[in-house]
Amino acid sequence: MRHLGETAPPTPGTPAPPKSDWVTLRRLLPYLWQYKWRVVAAIVFMVGAKLANVSVPLLLKTLVDAMAFKPGDPVALLVVPVGLLVAYGALRLSTSLFTELRELVFAKATQGAARSIALQTFEHLHALSLRFHLERQTGGMTRDIERGVRGIESLISFTLFNVVATLVEVVLVLSVLAIKFDAWFAWITLAALALYILFTVLVTEWRTQFRREANEFDSAAHSKAVDSLLNYETVKYFNNEGFEARRYDESLERLRLARLKSQTTLSMLNTGQQLIIAVGLVAMLWRATQGVVDGRMTLGDLVMVNAFMIQLYIPLNFLGVIYREIKQSLTDLDKMFTLMDKEREVADGPGAQPLAGLNQPTVRFEDVHFSYDVRQGSDLSSGRPILQGISFEIPAGKTVAVVGPSGSGKSTLARLLFRFYDIQQGRITIAGQEIRSVTQASVRQAIGIVPQDTVLFNDTVAYNIAYGRTGASQDEIEAAARAARIHDFIASTPKGYATMVGERGLKLSGGEKQRVAIARTLLKNPPILIFDEATSALDSANERAIQAELQGVAQNKTTLVIAHRLSTVVDAHEILVMDAGRIIERGTHAQLLALGGRYASMWSLQQSDAAA
Repeated sequence: MRHLGETAPPTPGTPAPPKSDWVTLRRLLPYLWQYKWRVVAAIVFMVGAKLANVSVPLLLKTLVDAMAFKPGDPVALLVVPVGLLVAYGALRLSTSLFTELRELVFAKATQGAARSIALQTFEHLHALSLRFHLERQTGGMTRDIERGVRGIESLISFTLFNVVATLVEVVLVLSVLAIKFDAWFAWITLAALALYILFTVLVTEWRTQFRREANEFDSAAHSKAVDSLLNYETVKYFNNEGFEARRYDESLERLRLARLKSQTTLSMLNTGQQLIIAVGLVAMLWRATQGVVDGRMTLGDLVMVNAFMIQLYIPLNFLGVIYREIKQSLTDLDKMFTLMDKEREVADGPGAQPLAGLNQPTVRFEDVHFSYDVRQGSDLSSGRPILQGISFEIPAGKTVAVVGPSGSGKSTLARLLFRFYDIQQGRITIAGQEIRSVTQASVRQAIGIVPQDTVLFNDTVAYNIAYGRTGASQDEIEAAARAARIHDFIASTPKGYATMVGERGLKLSGGEKQRVAIARTLLKNPPILIFDEATSALDSANERAIQAELQGVAQNKTTLVIAHRLSTVVDAHEILVMDAGRIIERGTHAQLLALGGRYASMWSLQQSDAAA
C-alpha cells in the first residue's frame, strides 16, 4: 500500500499499446487528401527542387572542366563566367524557389489537417462520459492533445519534405553515378546509405522506449503541477507547499533520469552515424581519385562526386534526428488518435430522435438501479449499489423534493437525468420517452441545473451568465442577474459585467458563485429544473430572497429539488426521503410530519439547531 507522500511512477504498459506506425499514417492521410491538389502541387515542387539540386554538381563539373583554356583566351572570359556561372546561380536559385513554393502551397494542407484532427478530438472528448473525465487527469490529457497537434505538423514536414525528398535525391544521384561512371560508385553509395539507415532505424527503435518513458514522466509532472496550482487555496489551508514541492520534484527527478538515458543513447547514435558517413565518403573519394590518376575521370568528375556526396550526406546527418522526430510524432499522434478512439460509454442509439412533448414534461424514474463502479452492460452485483429500485414521478409543472443524509444517492438522480451515466436496470422517462432512446443533446437542452458545487469559467461575469444561452443580449443577461439577486453586486464592481471571475470562479465568494449559477439557469429558461442544494452557500436573508425567486421561476415547470435544509422544500408537491439508495418515506411536508418517521426526526433536529 502506498502512503500519502509516495507517488507511483506512471507505467507505460498501463495504457493501450500503441498502434503500428503505418496504421497511424493511414489514419492521417484522409485529412491531408482533403487538399489533394495542394499535395500534388507540393510534390511537383519538391521533385523540381531536387532536380535543380542534383543538376548543380553536374554543372560544377562542366565549369571545372571548362577551365582547361589557355591563360588569356577570350573564349574562357566570355563563355565560362557569362554562361556557366549564370546557369550555376540560376540552379541554386531554382532549388530555393521550388522549396519555398512547396512550403507555401502545402502550408494550408498541414494547418487544415491539424485543425480538423484537433477539433475532432476536442468534440469527442466532450462526447465521452463523465466517468472518463473523472478518471483522467486533465493536465496530462491536454498535454497529449497539444503534443499530438504539434506532431501532425512535424510528421508531415519531416516525412514528405525530408525523407521522401532525400529518397528522390538518392535515386537521382545513384542513377547519375551508375550512368556516367562504373557501377562501383553506385554500389559504394548504396551500401553506405543502407548501412546508415539500418543502423539509425535499429538504434532509434531501441531509444524510443526512453523517449516514451520521458514523455510519460513529463505528463505526470505537468499533471501534478496543474492539479496543485488549481487547488492553490487547499494547499495553503493545510500548509502543504513543501509537500507539493516534494511531489513535483520527485516527478522532475524521474523525468531528469529518463532524459539522461535518452541523451546518452543519442550520443551513441550520432557517433555511429558519423563513422559510417566517414568510411563511405573516404571510399568514394579514393575511387574517384584513382580514376583521375588513371585518366578515366577528369578533375571535374572528382569535384562532382565530392559535391554529390556532400549533398547526400548533409541531409543524412539529420536522418537520425528526422527519424526520431517522425517516430515521436507518430507516438504523439497515436496518443491523440487513442483519445479519439475511446468508446463513448453513453452514446445516442441508432436513429435517435430529439425529445418531444416538452409542453408536458413529466419525469419518471421506474425501478432504477445504478452503480458507479460498473460499466454499461456489466453485472450490477460487481459494483457498490448507489440506487436500488428507485421509482417516483415528477408531474409536469410540479415540484418534487429529495432529502436525506449525505451519500444516500440524491445528487446521483440529477446526473442520471442529465444522462451523464446510463443506468444498469430500470427506465428514466421524460414526457413518456425513455432518455436512452432520444438524443442526449435534446435531453440536456430541456433541463437546467443549479449545482451544489458551482465551477465558473475563467472569464467575465457576463460570459458566465450568458453561458446559459450563448446568444443572449446584455439586457437579458442583466435581467437574469436581477432575478438571481446579484445585479447590484456586479454593478458595484469597477468593471461591472466585464469583471473577471478567476480560475474556477475563485475571485467570487461561494454565495456569489451560486447566484451566478442561478442567473445562468434562469437565462436558459428550460422546461425542467434541478436545484441541487441551490442555496447552500447563501446566508439566511439571501436564501429566503432567492428561495422566493426560485419558487416563482419554478411555477409551471417540472422541478426536482435536492436539499439538505428541509425549510427550503416545505412547499414541494411531494417530498422523497432517501437513505442508502432507497426511498424510505414520501409525502407532503404535513403528511411526513404526521408520519413521525425519519423526516419528522430530521425536521425536529434542524428546528432545534435553528433555535439554538
